[in-house]
Amino acid sequence: MTFPAARIALVADRSDHVRSHTRVPALLEALRTREGLNLDAYWIPTPEALDGAEGFDAVWVLPGSPYRSEAGVLAAIRAAREQEVPFLGTCGGFQHTLLEYARSVCGLGDAVHAENTAQDDNSDGDGKGSGTGAGVELIVPLACSLAGHEGTVNLTQDSRAARLIGARRTVERYHCHYGPNPAHVETLRAHGLTFTGTDENGDIRIAELPGHPYFLATLFQPELHGDGTRPHPLITGLAQAAVRHAAAIGS
Repeated sequence: MTFPAARIALVADRSDHVRSHTRVPALLEALRTREGLNLDAYWIPTPEALDGAEGFDAVWVLPGSPYRSEAGVLAAIRAAREQEVPFLGTCGGFQHTLLEYARSVCGLGDAVHAENTAQDDNSDGDGKGSGTGAGVELIVPLACSLAGHEGTVNLTQDSRAARLIGARRTVERYHCHYGPNPAHVETLRAHGLTFTGTDENGDIRIAELPGHPYFLATLFQPELHGDGTRPHPLITGLAQAAVRHAAAIGS
């Protein structure tokens, strides 16, 4: 079967020093050769992401925070969410997915990411941080950094993540220092965001948006799965959703 080409926006400030970024070309090639999924991928620096998801069949917000433009990242996430464009956010993308949802859906307009506010405090006026100052601390430093950590994630039965992975437990890799503030998780949940993956301590590791064609975010980095030659099921799921989106738009 021949699938139509699908345009995917890779939103991040691309760097050869970010391991997940260096994995992407091989993953895209594997999706093409192993899965027959034809993707046209475009790296979108965060300051250029203010146009959101226009013209794309999927948006993937990759790790690499603090991003050069918080506003650009949030615009891309919001557009994908509101326009029902398939979306995946990993690591920093997960953190900013929760931040966008808190601000846009939950009414927490002063919600902040601690890494970005610290960037503001230490900046020389270059505008890289959030510019919001003190506010509701939605994303905070983890009690124990997960940089270089590998751990078990327990998946909610019948969730999108569980169906794609094909199991109720998975072992995943991390490289992060920040996560959701437990004090605000119920607010996010009450406004429709679901949390379908937790670690052994019950801390949130996966978020999904029911009713959306594909909207999923993980604190872990599925791009670091295995040796990079076989895409993680959640990445394959995004690619499949992108192809479906392209086919629907083109039909």
